[in-house]
Formats: sequence, structure tokens, C-alpha cells
Amino acid sequence: MSQHLTSAGVTESILYVDDLERAARFYTALLGAPVIRRHDRFVALRLTPSQVLLLFLKGASTMPTVLAGGTIPPHDGSGAYHICFGMEAGDVPRWEERLRELQAPIESRVDWPSGALSIYFRDPDQHMVELATPGIWD
Repeated sequence: MSQHLTSAGVTESILYVDDLERAARFYTALLGAPVIRRHDRFVALRLTPSQVLLLFLKGASTMPTVLAGGTIPPHDGSGAYHICFGMEAGDVPRWEERLRELQAPIESRVDWPSGALSIYFRDPDQHMVELATPGIWD
């Protein structure tokens, strides 16, 4: 008989980027997330105490990474990914201002039947980034 296991949530989210420094500057400015680790192939940003956004240089992780404690299998990606970050409903005007400051034009807005709002824009690597108020999946 299968036993249901409970996840502790998403610990890492990954975007593959062409320019690590440009992507790190953009996401640090957008989210106010501090850089917690920097390497020649990735930058790690702390989103919450239990969540990290990893920005990997495209093509830099196609070989296994051997560490003292084990081996990280190869990975990579290309194309325009989608990622969504939460925002509080009362903060929408401030997020819109931050996007203007970062010269990241809003591409679309969606008012969901639940009353939630999503704002869509592109990052410097053309990934589709969404900011959503609570209740999007209610």
C-alpha cells in the first residue's frame, strides 16, 4: 500500500540565464533578495528562509558536479521559462512602480475569477515572470 508523503514546499526554483551578473542585478533589484552564494556557474538568491532562486548560466552545468558528499547530475535548459512570485494585493501599485524603474514593461494583466490579480512581464532573458496576489488558485 502506498503511503502519502507531505512535501515541505519548493526549496529551489531555477532559471537558466545568458548573463549571470545581469540576471542577479535584475532579481536582486526586483525582489530585494540577497545573494547568498556566488559561483562561476550560478548565483543563489534567498527568497524566504526556506526558498532559494538559483540563476544558472546556460550551458554551465551540462557535466556532473562532483562534491565531497556526492555528485549533482548534469542539468540545463533553454527557452523562455515561466515563474510566478507572490505579492500582496495592497502592494500592486508599488510593484508596478518597481517594474517601471527596472524598465520591465507589463505585458499582460489578468483579473482571476477568485478576485486575484496577475501581472506578467519579461526578465532580461525573456523569461515570463508573473506577480500574483493571494487567491490565484482558490
